[in-house]
Amino acid sequence: MTMPDDDILTPRRSRSGTQSRADFSVRAARGPIIDQDGHEIRPEQIRPETLEQGFQEFRFDLGRGGNPFGNLTREQRIARLEALAKLLDVAFILPGTNIRYGIDGLIGLIPVIGDIITTAISLWLVREARALGAPWYLTARMLGNVAVDGVVGIVPFVGDAFDVMFRANMRNVRLLRRWLDKQPRI
Repeated sequence: MTMPDDDILTPRRSRSGTQSRADFSVRAARGPIIDQDGHEIRPEQIRPETLEQGFQEFRFDLGRGGNPFGNLTREQRIARLEALAKLLDVAFILPGTNIRYGIDGLIGLIPVIGDIITTAISLWLVREARALGAPWYLTARMLGNVAVDGVVGIVPFVGDAFDVMFRANMRNVRLLRRWLDKQPRI
């Protein structure tokens, strides 16, 4: 038994001859337009071209330059590096102990792939240090820390424990901070 198209498009009448409560006409369904803050927007405030376009054009406005990573000051970049190093190495505390670990130790539990991911993130930190003007000997030492962390981290369980204790990213940020503190301010 199929439903006639008329029943889909027009509401049914109840036995008493009046429309049922489920009757929603187009007019009744339209209410006020509310913005994100809960304020009513009058129809004359809406531009007609906005309604016609709908979601055909969707863009992000990421500020002045459009690049969230490129327009940071030196201090903002250093703060971002320090925050990432803390997240990777010392973000959490093992309950009942004073041992701190980060997502480097957690992601490192995934054999091989986890260590590749965390080593890539650590290498990005070294790249950012180089972009801040760190000399070759400092970046070489930072790369050495990343290499030791990456190579030993591949060993199952022992490498994960080593990741938690060695904290290569915190060491690298500390090296960078010491070097930057010795540099004259311009």
